[in-house]
Parts: sequence; C-alpha cells; structure tokens
Amino acid sequence: MAGEVRHPIDTAALERYIAQNVPEIKLPLDIKQFGFGQSNPTYQLTSPDNQRYVLRKKPAGKLLSQAAHKVEREHRVIAALQNTPVPVPRAYVLCTDPAVLGTPFYIMSFVDGRIIHDPSMPSEPAPSAREALWRAAVQSLAALHAVDPDSVGLANFGKKQGFYARQLATWSHICDVQARTVDVETKAPVGPIPHMPELVAFFADESLRPRDRATLVHGDYKIDNVVFARDEPRVAGILDWEMSTIGHPLSDLANLLNPFFLVSLSQSPTFAPSSSSKNNTDKDAPTQSEAIAAITNPGFLPGATPGLPTPSTIVSWYAAAAGWDPRPDEVAWACAFSVFRLAAICQGIAARVATRQASSADARRHAAAVGPLGEFAWELVRKEKERRGVAATTSGGAKL
Repeated sequence: MAGEVRHPIDTAALERYIAQNVPEIKLPLDIKQFGFGQSNPTYQLTSPDNQRYVLRKKPAGKLLSQAAHKVEREHRVIAALQNTPVPVPRAYVLCTDPAVLGTPFYIMSFVDGRIIHDPSMPSEPAPSAREALWRAAVQSLAALHAVDPDSVGLANFGKKQGFYARQLATWSHICDVQARTVDVETKAPVGPIPHMPELVAFFADESLRPRDRATLVHGDYKIDNVVFARDEPRVAGILDWEMSTIGHPLSDLANLLNPFFLVSLSQSPTFAPSSSSKNNTDKDAPTQSEAIAAITNPGFLPGATPGLPTPSTIVSWYAAAAGWDPRPDEVAWACAFSVFRLAAICQGIAARVATRQASSADARRHAAAVGPLGEFAWELVRKEKERRGVAATTSGGAKL
C-alpha cells in the first residue's frame, strides 16, 4: 500500500520533467510512497484522470553497495521485455540527470493486482487456487528464460559463460571483507560463514557444477516479487529487476525453491552455529530459534499447506515450459549454492549490525542466521557429495 512520503522529492521539478518528456501523463500529480522498495525509494503517482504510475529512484547519499540500487538496469530490462511473453510493467522514461530529483529515476506503469507476501499463500480459498498461482509463477519464470537476449537488445547485458564461477569469486571476496568487519563496541569480528573453505572448494569444482547455460535471469525471483492478476491465476507483472543479468537459469529456479528447503532448519537441532561464527557476546542477541524463524516459513512444512506443489513438481512444470530438463544433481547443486548465497547476504546484514548501520530486531535476527545457514549449506553439499561418491571432509579435514 502507498502512503505517507518518507523520502520527499521535488514535486515541481518532477512535473516539469514529465511535462517535457512524458506528456501523456496528466498533471498535477498526487504522490505517495510505497512501504516496500527500501533499496530504491518507490512512489505511486496518480494523475487527475486517476491513472496510476510508479516512480523508482536511486536513494540519496553515499551508497554502501555498488551492486544494488541499479534503477538504470531495471529500466533497461523492463523496456527491452515490453513486446515479449514476459509480463512486465510499461516503461515510460528513464532520467539520469541528477538536477531533476537528485538521483536517477524511472517511471513505469502501475500493475494492478495482488502481491502475495507469504509464499505459502495461506489466504487462498482452496488448494487448487494455491497450486494454480505457483504454476503461473513458474511458467512466467520459464518465459523469461526463453527470451533470447540478443533479440531484445540485451546482448551486452551480461557475460554468457561462467556465471557460477563469477558468482563464487564475487561472493568469496565479499564474504572475506564481511567476516573481518569488527563490532564498534566489542571489537569482535563478524567471523566467517561456517565451513567456508569446504563450501568454496565444492562450488569451485567445475566437474560438479551444472552444465553451463546463459539466459536472462531476474536475480531475485520469488513469489513476493510477482504481481498476480486479481481474478485469475496469472502473473500480471514481475517487479524488482535491479539484480537482473545474463546468467544461469537455475539461479532463479533455486531462489524460488528456497522456502521448501529452508524449512528443514526449523525441524532439526543439528544446524547450530559453529564456534567459528559464534562470537557475539551480546546477551540480548537473538536465539538460534529466533534466527531460524526469521528465514523459514512453517507453511512449507510437509502437509502444512494443502495445494503447495513439491519441489519436484515445480521443476517438472519449469522443464515443460522452458524446453530443457535440469538434472536432479544440477538442481541440488544450485539449491545448495542458493543457501550459501543467502548465508552471505545475512553475513552482510551482520556486518551492518556490527557497524551500527542496521539495528532493527529483524536485522539482528537475520544477522544471527549466518551460522545455521552456513551449516545447512554444508549439510546440502555433504549429502550431494555422498550421492555423487565424492569424498566429503569436515572443517578439520576428516572424512565423513
């Protein structure tokens, strides 16, 4: 829902720009700000004829991450996908002149529909409705992966080989920096993700990786980044494209599958943080159960929510729509990497908590999830090694 504007913008400057560059948008505008879009402030613009539009802008001030806030990239991919089967908002204009609103922004159409924040969809009236919505989300993902980047002007949107190798190198560097971040009060470092050397070694082994593929990828494809039509099980629009690139399609599929795998954390006592990651002496730090609750959804426990598809059903839907069939070992590898990536993201939150750039209870719970996520990633890797007959080692080098 859009409400009070928390990050004010220069309405007069915006309206002058729109009058000169997008005359079909009627003025003056009523402006509200959405509660979501914390990475990039997001506003609802309503014209006198009650047409609604959305403005996304890069935040003001020094940016902590050069990888995020890429509104120019969002606009480029949305504009490129206008005449494809991929459901995206209409892209109206991109403004890179900081003299208008201080930072770059773009305007797109408002997609009327439902955003379902809980992917287990507890409010759906029937199991069949829940299943149909999940199937629609999978089919829209397959439609994205079927688009030829060259045919829509995105040939240089990313490299077409070695996606996972580049991801591993990037996250390894980021994790090293995050691990060495020191708490401003206790002076204790955030510490590494549990089993970091073993995880990196597994993911670095080219013989174990999925077959290299290159498609357009969303970068954060999940149920709450999809707008569903109000009256039918159809995706009306896909949002939040700032992480999009050319990459391996399994990265998107694994991200969509995350809730099905992560729920295992809530049922097992074996994913306690290792000593290498447990260096927070704060007596008020979240408990392990609180940290796990922040990253899991009990609606995904087996049998808890009738109508939710199984991961294997989702993969079969995807394969039928995408025209290629990921092998089970490839899906398992991608899901393990996705959990590792989530551990790295939570380690980043822990680094921001340590430097007091984040302090909310939710941030502290996600920061405390680094240990359980690292342990779970290692458990997935260990099981996959066993299935493949690859010798698995513990942190101390002993065979399991």
